[in-house]
Amino acid sequence: MTEMSKTGGTAAADHRTMISALVRDSRVAQSVMAQSTHEARIAALTHAAARIRGAVDDILARNEIDVERAAGNGIGAAFIDRLTLTPDRIEAMATGLEDITGLGDPIGRELARWTRPNGLDIARVATPLGVIGVIYESRPNVTVDAAGLCLIAGNAAILRGGSDSRETSAFLAGLMADGLAGAGLPPHAVQMVPTDDRGAVGAMLAASGEIDVIIPRGGRSLVERVQTEARVPVFAHLEGICHLFVDEAADPAKAVEIAVNAKMRRTGICGAAETILVDEKVAPALLPGIATELQDAGCEIRGDAAACGLVSGAVPADEADWSTEYLDSIISVRVVPGIDAAIDHIATYGSNHTDCIITEDAVRAEQFLQQVDSAIVMVNASTQFADGGEFGMGAEIGIATGRMHARGPVGAHQLTSFKYVVRGHGQTRP
Repeated sequence: MTEMSKTGGTAAADHRTMISALVRDSRVAQSVMAQSTHEARIAALTHAAARIRGAVDDILARNEIDVERAAGNGIGAAFIDRLTLTPDRIEAMATGLEDITGLGDPIGRELARWTRPNGLDIARVATPLGVIGVIYESRPNVTVDAAGLCLIAGNAAILRGGSDSRETSAFLAGLMADGLAGAGLPPHAVQMVPTDDRGAVGAMLAASGEIDVIIPRGGRSLVERVQTEARVPVFAHLEGICHLFVDEAADPAKAVEIAVNAKMRRTGICGAAETILVDEKVAPALLPGIATELQDAGCEIRGDAAACGLVSGAVPADEADWSTEYLDSIISVRVVPGIDAAIDHIATYGSNHTDCIITEDAVRAEQFLQQVDSAIVMVNASTQFADGGEFGMGAEIGIATGRMHARGPVGAHQLTSFKYVVRGHGQTRP
């Protein structure tokens, strides 16, 4: 064995030991959280929100360190935007915690109940998932959103933020722990992995039987690694290749307003539109106006031959553009021969995240809603509404694009499992 492999083996063992230690503390804390009252968990999030509001200057100071380091490393503008906090974004984190508290208790809910002919009373009741590992990259707000959602549902969270946000995320995790302590609940219900080493991610993914579920929040490379290596169940969210389809019955004003908002409101979020499909019957009339408004807002248009023929300044798209999540001021545009072709395009190139039709035709709207197999399908609304807060969930950990357990915005109610409660009065099985 070489010295290098010895060193690597020692490091891997150290990471496994570290994660196991975090899990042990999390298990103890989670057992308390599972039995805690909803009022106590509300108090914890309320205390944490107050701590966040009282530490705005400290949060901004730590975030400035992270942003300056990222900028010095040549990180792109979209990444910097996701990393950067402002007073408004900090207030949104605190408000998000408070919003979570008003949604009812996620655990103990009776999901279904029935009585068997033999008199057995059977109920399906919501329970916490347990210890949840959250692996994320640049967004420090995920620290607060993820912790808050895990806690209100009686779980414990082990957070592994990206190296670019380490100062901000570690400080925010500490504020969440302070909120727990202020409510008399165990601070170890929220723990931050204390290293930037990627080996710690591998140790989390290998922690079968210790961590109950992993939730990745980040770019394609992170999520692909999690899905490839995980020996722990995963809530999948690969990427957000979101589409707008401008139908032949689209309202022109709506088409322009929705397209600009869906792409340009915030280009670096997973709900940002990445492709516009336009029915060929209305493309000559509608596409130039849509494209002009996007270009005036600073967006580059990459189009197929038909789109380039209609849009001045458009760049020819290649095959890769149809399956690219730009997370930037770039959008691909294709002219298609109707709704069936649009649905086929989405099925071929989409990521099952969020897709929208712009139309005044109710029949085609329903066809789109029924036939597009995405976690979120929309009619006449910006794809940037693909967000747990906008859905009334208070906050979200992410948008799950898989088909198991949770799909769409993953809020507090999605961070539960269930058990069956059977009540009898002396029945025996023949």
